[in-house]
Amino acid sequence: MSLAALFFYLFAGVAVASAFMVIASRNPVHSVLFLILTFVNASGLFILIGAEYLAMLLVVVYVGAVAVLFLFVVMMLDVDFVELRQGFLQYLPVGGLVGFIFLAELVLVVGSWSFGQGVTGAVVAPAPGVSNAVQIGRVLYTDYVYFFQAAGLVLLVAMIGAIVLTLRHKENVKRQSIPVQNARTKAMAIDVVKVPSGKGL
Repeated sequence: MSLAALFFYLFAGVAVASAFMVIASRNPVHSVLFLILTFVNASGLFILIGAEYLAMLLVVVYVGAVAVLFLFVVMMLDVDFVELRQGFLQYLPVGGLVGFIFLAELVLVVGSWSFGQGVTGAVVAPAPGVSNAVQIGRVLYTDYVYFFQAAGLVLLVAMIGAIVLTLRHKENVKRQSIPVQNARTKAMAIDVVKVPSGKGL
């Protein structure tokens, strides 16, 4: 067994085991930590096939941002998961049906899996002296630049929509108003009061 095959089985085995523990763990914090472990092992698999850019993207974006954000949200919200599990049995038939459908689809896909004619020969190797990141950048910003811009626009609209939907203004809270501050005059800011001698504070 070669060294590459050994690392493949190591990364793949740990990734599958940690992915199973994501859904099997009772503690949501442990689930997020197992999710991070799954992403790290998946990035190792990407490195083995020469896709170092995708491996870096998986670690930086998913582990460094998404999974850590999940962890902070779970820890900060302090959700009562015992209360959430009380209505578990009433959703069990629907969940079992959906799970059975997904399992049947996976069995059909794996059972009918086969390589098409000439698929292996259609893989285009990157140009000599060009890294994987440069090659992906060339394709992304030339052939798929409009799709890339559309995806960025969709993410921007989703971010603005999430902020607008979750923003709540509390009552009886003093807020800064820039126009009011700029319109302040000396008469509005201070009051000159003549206090009689001996009648002050």
